[in-house]
Amino acid sequence: MEKDGGPDGDGPRHHVIGFSSSSAAAEDGVVEVEESSEPAGCSLQQKAAKIAASCLETYQSKPLSFWALLVVSSGAMLTAFPASSLLSRLYYNNGGGSKWILSWSAVAGWPLPALLLLPLYLLGKASPTPLSLKLCAWYVLLGFLSAADNLMFAWAYAYLPASTASLVAASSLVFSAIFGYVIVKNRLYLSSLNAISDRYPGITGKQYTLGFVWDVLGSALHGLIFALSELVFVKILGKRSFHVVLEQQAMVSFCAFVFTSVGLAVNGDFPAMRREAAGFRHGEVSYVMVMVWSAVTFQLGVLGGTGVLFLASTVLAGVLNAVRVPVTSIAAAICFHDPMSGFKILSLVITVWGFASYMVGHSSAKKTSTN
Repeated sequence: MEKDGGPDGDGPRHHVIGFSSSSAAAEDGVVEVEESSEPAGCSLQQKAAKIAASCLETYQSKPLSFWALLVVSSGAMLTAFPASSLLSRLYYNNGGGSKWILSWSAVAGWPLPALLLLPLYLLGKASPTPLSLKLCAWYVLLGFLSAADNLMFAWAYAYLPASTASLVAASSLVFSAIFGYVIVKNRLYLSSLNAISDRYPGITGKQYTLGFVWDVLGSALHGLIFALSELVFVKILGKRSFHVVLEQQAMVSFCAFVFTSVGLAVNGDFPAMRREAAGFRHGEVSYVMVMVWSAVTFQLGVLGGTGVLFLASTVLAGVLNAVRVPVTSIAAAICFHDPMSGFKILSLVITVWGFASYMVGHSSAKKTSTN
C-alpha cells in the first residue's frame, strides 16, 4: 500500500480520485473496469450517501495543502486556457496572420515559471534538480512536442471559430486516457471512456477541413504530452516538492521557445511582427497586449495542467482540459458572436454530462490500490 508524503514531502507517487499508477491487470495489457457492487434495489438516496462518504474519505486522505494546490492548479487550467484560446482568435480577427508568430507568443513567456522559482531557491526552501543527460533529453523531447502542438493549434484557430476549435480540442481527453493507460499505467474505467460545423466568411472549405484536421492532431499530441510529462514525474523527478512542476515547465517551455524561434526565423516572420503591429485593427499597443497576454495566459494554463499532472494524473488533466470547452464556447459566442448551432449546444451538454458521470463514477468506484 502506498504512503502519501504530502505535496511537499518525500514519498511514492499517489493518484487521487480513484486513479492508480499501476496495476497487475495493466501490466498484463488488460483494461480493468470497475464493476458496481451495489445491490440492485439500492435507492438513489443510498447511492448518494455512498458517493458522499467516498468523497469524504478521499478528501481526508490528503492534507489541506494538497487540495489547495490542486484547486489552484485546476482553476488555472479552467481560466487561463480559455483566455488563451480567445486571444488566439482575437489575433486572427484583427489582422494577425502568422501561425509561427502566434505559436512563438505562447512560449515566449517561458521566463515566468523561472521567475517564480527564484524566491524558492534564494530563500533556501528548494534546491535545483540536477540536470542529468536523461532528464535534459526528456526536456528537449517535450519542448519539441510542445512547439509542434502549439503550431497545430495555431493552424486550427486560423480557420475555425473559437467555439468549434475548443469543442474539437476536447477530444484530448480520449487521447489523455489512452496514453495515460499505455505509458503511465493509469487505470481506465468505463466512466473514463464515456464536436460542429460553422465557419467564418472568407474561410474556404479546404481551409476549414485543414483547421479541423490540425485541431484533432493537436489534441492527440496534447494528450501524449500530458502522459509523457507525468512519466517524467514518476520515473525521473519523483514527488519531492511542488517546485519540480515549475522546473519542468520552465525547461520544457524554454526548449519549445528555442524550436519555435528557429522556425520563426527560417520562415522570415520576425520582421513580419512589425508589419502586423502596424496594420493591426486597434493599433500597435493592442497588438503588443495580445502578444503579451497570450504568453501569460498560456504559461498559467500549462502551469495549472502540469500541477494537476504532478498532484493527480494524466486522465484528470484531460478531464479538466475538456471541462474548459463550455467556458470557451460560451465566451466565444459572447465576444466574437460565434454561431451556436443545435449540434454545438448538444456537444456542450454531452461534454458536461460526460464530466459529471466521470467524476461520479470514480467517486463511487471501489478503491483498489497496488504498487
